Amino acid sequence: MWITLGAWLALSLDVRLPVHLPVLHQRRGVVHRRGHHPRPADSRSLMPDAVPHVFLQGMPMFGGALTMVLGALVAGNGYGWGTWKTLFSQGVRRTPAVLGSMTALTIFVLATLLVTLGFDLAVSLIITAAEGQDVVMPSAGDVVQAFGAGFLVLEMWALLGFALGTLARGPALSVGLGLVWALVVENLLRGVGRLLDWVDALTAVLPGTSAGSLIGSIIGTGDGDGTPGVLDTVGGGQATATVAVYVALAVVLSVVLVRRRDVA
Repeated sequence: MWITLGAWLALSLDVRLPVHLPVLHQRRGVVHRRGHHPRPADSRSLMPDAVPHVFLQGMPMFGGALTMVLGALVAGNGYGWGTWKTLFSQGVRRTPAVLGSMTALTIFVLATLLVTLGFDLAVSLIITAAEGQDVVMPSAGDVVQAFGAGFLVLEMWALLGFALGTLARGPALSVGLGLVWALVVENLLRGVGRLLDWVDALTAVLPGTSAGSLIGSIIGTGDGDGTPGVLDTVGGGQATATVAVYVALAVVLSVVLVRRRDVA
């Protein structure tokens, strides 16, 4: 759990660096080894009031992949370690046990979001102080909107990972399948969708497309330019509804699988 959280914070910082370093270099007149200055950069991305947008940029792909791994580990290790078998053989009811496990996973997702938001804000405050700029905090509305969208995206991926761990009854296969889907398959389908209409229609309702479009509807694909996973394929309303449907389906699928199958 701690390694996953640490990896996400490192990726969160890495998402910021391609935007921040050209600004800092430009302010100090740093010249590249080839003898030219960095391309013009917008220093507003460094300020604390930009944190809600930067906070969301890496979530559709990188954050989603990590929380999917997390969900797969939570469910899959219950089979690998014999935890589910031990619980259910002692008379623990299956549905409350699974819902409790998913609730614990949801609490961890919320904690991850809070830590990430605080981390991004701290980085921006440090950079702002180092540059001698005025501190302008983000509005409460922007923070709430960003936090809500981030929660929907990460919760969807986490619960889909949980469903995969339940389906595979182990962590290894579910983690592998989840990562291949999130990082490879959907990107390939979106590429093919440019050539085939029916594939394009299919990709519009996939989880990665919906998550990326939800984030893109808030931060804009221009602000997220260069960040993988930020899309404008569908509108924000449709993307939000689709993500919510995937959350519900993942919960129902996990409960049905655990109730109806052997746990060995």
